[in-house]
Amino acid sequence: MTTASGVTTVEHEKGLHARPASVFVQTASEFEADVQVANPEGDTADAKSSIGVISLGVESGDRIEITADGTDADRAVDRLVTLVESDFETDGE
Repeated sequence: MTTASGVTTVEHEKGLHARPASVFVQTASEFEADVQVANPEGDTADAKSSIGVISLGVESGDRIEITADGTDADRAVDRLVTLVESDFETDGE
């Protein structure tokens, strides 16, 4: 099993709430890996759970850590970091 992690800063004006959280969860759910996200205080949530992600209270300017365990962990972390750094823009938008 592969483990991967990455750190990035959420720049979206709404932080990791509402639409950005939904896009984040949908993207995390595309991977087999177990994906977690942590807020600056170190609280973690399942990145595939909208309620969990929103409950972290991540605001604009906060640094988050994304960790994944599984066969596609590297791809999951890379994709989620890229998503956050692109201000939650997906290919179809």
